Amino acid sequence: MRVAVVGATGLVGSKMLEVLAERNFPVSEIIPVASEKSVGKKVSFKGKEFTVVNWETAIAAKPAIAIFSAGGSTSKELAPKFAEAGIYVIDNSSAWRMEAGIPLVVPEVNADKLTATDFIIANPNCSTIQMVVVLKPLHDRYKIKRVVVSTYQSVTGTGKKAVDQLFNERANVEGEKVYPYQIDLNLIPQIDVFLDNGYTKEEMKMVNETRKIMGDESIRVTATTVRVPVIGGHSESVNIEFEQDFDLAEVRSILESAPGVVVYDDIKNLKYPMPILAHDKDETFVGRMRRDESQDNTLNCWIVSDNLRKGAATNAVQIAEHLLEKGLISK
Repeated sequence: MRVAVVGATGLVGSKMLEVLAERNFPVSEIIPVASEKSVGKKVSFKGKEFTVVNWETAIAAKPAIAIFSAGGSTSKELAPKFAEAGIYVIDNSSAWRMEAGIPLVVPEVNADKLTATDFIIANPNCSTIQMVVVLKPLHDRYKIKRVVVSTYQSVTGTGKKAVDQLFNERANVEGEKVYPYQIDLNLIPQIDVFLDNGYTKEEMKMVNETRKIMGDESIRVTATTVRVPVIGGHSESVNIEFEQDFDLAEVRSILESAPGVVVYDDIKNLKYPMPILAHDKDETFVGRMRRDESQDNTLNCWIVSDNLRKGAATNAVQIAEHLLEKGLISK
């Protein structure tokens, strides 16, 4: 099976290639796609080198799937061209997420919504993905009324230049800055631009995407998203109000059997999720589970996941795996 990776030379695109190889997705040929300035470069996949091409050459090669990680404007322009050629597009940008008729998919939550005519499939925001993986099984049992989430998001979510800024500042080296302030030994309570309502785009993504993925517009969500000087994953403090009371032992049991979730919650032995533990893993980790003693029917928890993997690359590859399992594409 030919698989195109659009944005193959970027931080997430490189991770896409890595995850495709690790999960042994049945790839016969990788078609790396990037901007004109990167055409002709080489990328490695399973010990072989493949030459970066432009989008016209990629479409002419007729891949079964194109996984996009090249930014919203590129996706808006190119995804329809691939789709019109009968190529399934899995897009990691925000370009299509809230578009009517475009499925927004986390396989553990709503992969059953995919059909043969869904040639553009949106990969959700990283911080939303890890949260809904935990929310969905609890919503099925107790029905969620409201979610209050505060995030602590890794610099890798911004890209390689942000990682460089962090390490340059740590080494006291002058370099390009992508944040408006120092990020080393600091945190910045702004991810993406501010909107008229005082929230950032990242915060409103979490609000709107959660409802769409969960298929329930009645769930109320409010978010505060924060960039922190961390490598390895995003962390979230999540407060969940249910319509009915819950049993904490049952909550633990539900999450222990939930796909893609690891319960890591043993405060007696100081075991709780941290980015350093989630780094390079595909699972979403949940811990610090406890009742909110200030409000009925409400649970507090702490959720951590590697944002480049489950928050981006792994989720996209899992969508591709589901297309294969459903017979929408074939080897």
